[in-house]
Amino acid sequence: MSLQNTSIKVTEFIISGFDTTSSPVVVGVALLLLYIIALLANMLNIFIIVYDKNLHKPMYLLICNLAVVDILYTSSASPTMIGVLLTGVKTISYVQCLIQMCVFHLGWLMEMFALSIMAFDRLIAVSCPFQYHRYLTNMRVVVLTYILWIVASALGIASCAIVIPLPHCYTGLKYNFCNFAAVIRTTCVNPEYYFNLVAIVTVFLTFFTFSFICLSYFGIIFFVKFTSNNEKVKLGSTCLSHLIVVICYYVPGFVITFLTRLGVVLSVEERNGLNIGMVLGPTIVNPFVYCFRTEEIKCRIVRTFKKLELSWSIVI
Repeated sequence: MSLQNTSIKVTEFIISGFDTTSSPVVVGVALLLLYIIALLANMLNIFIIVYDKNLHKPMYLLICNLAVVDILYTSSASPTMIGVLLTGVKTISYVQCLIQMCVFHLGWLMEMFALSIMAFDRLIAVSCPFQYHRYLTNMRVVVLTYILWIVASALGIASCAIVIPLPHCYTGLKYNFCNFAAVIRTTCVNPEYYFNLVAIVTVFLTFFTFSFICLSYFGIIFFVKFTSNNEKVKLGSTCLSHLIVVICYYVPGFVITFLTRLGVVLSVEERNGLNIGMVLGPTIVNPFVYCFRTEEIKCRIVRTFKKLELSWSIVI
């Protein structure tokens, strides 16, 4: 009898990725704190940039977009993981799981797209400093961002469209939240075909965006030698901020995507740890990097808190 003939109607999945975790409550509390910090820090970045009209410039609009992406990305998976660890409720409905998978892949794609645009922004700023605002206007940045959101949304929906028609034979998810790999393993079909298909798309997008970022940095290194020392320090600080974010995002993804395809076997715990790092790592690092390493945002935050402190003292 074929597996398709033994398929079952799935109304909910059981998340078993944390079954071997020795101290689930401790891990859950840690994830909860990190998630709250990530949310508050990214929301602060968005508030400062939206509130201050002086920051309505291409670079800061891109930082604001990255903060929105970070909130979406981490919120796609973190609440589920925290709920499983703290409450012990391991079930998630079929529809909710598919939505989570779609949103997670949307956030994952937009994260790499956002970092690519920001690298291009820095390249234009270094190579054409006097024509920067002519080439990169606010409107062009917004239109380009919308286009990338549409592309990422289409690819995210495609991941759901592939899974929905497939029959399911299992209800247990060996991972710690719903993503394509976790859901496809619950189906009755041979997962290798779908893993290879997704691997091709993932490698193409990852290689293309990472190569684009690297080429942008090569261009920045080439042009930065023609600038003054003060400009070199300023550009170096901005580019270093972006480089830190790129490393935090791409390293876990490279380990999961490329090394496993080359034969490196990861245990469930190692894979889950990398998934957590890939989801929470960049979303925590991004806002703090841009808050503390971008002078204008840091100054606006200090001024805002001083105004709030002054207003509060007047009220009291």
